[in-house]
Amino acid sequence: MSLRSAVARLLGRSRPREAGGAAPRGARAETLAHLQEFVRTRVGVEAYVEPPNAHTPATVLLVATTGEWTRRRVPDERTGFEVARSLGVPVYNVRFTGYPQRMRTWTSQQRRRSG
Repeated sequence: MSLRSAVARLLGRSRPREAGGAAPRGARAETLAHLQEFVRTRVGVEAYVEPPNAHTPATVLLVATTGEWTRRRVPDERTGFEVARSLGVPVYNVRFTGYPQRMRTWTSQQRRRSG
């Protein structure tokens, strides 16, 4: 392993593929299946598209009426909006709307339960 690949791996920019590991296409299918399952099994799900930043790429965040949420990476914001629309849920740009209070409340409750 070269120093460059070791540093990239350490920084999380490169991960060695395990034998038989999911190809990028498989990973995309798994992501979409996860999001579809979340929408199917929760009530009142809304999507929030998050822009990329210095640490993470663009993401799509799904939030149910209970505040339960899930987040998955997407290639770019446009794809995030397309994915949300394909799921048939309302979609918002988090830069303009912020995060819903119910998500913050749910997260706080989960932290108290586990801590």
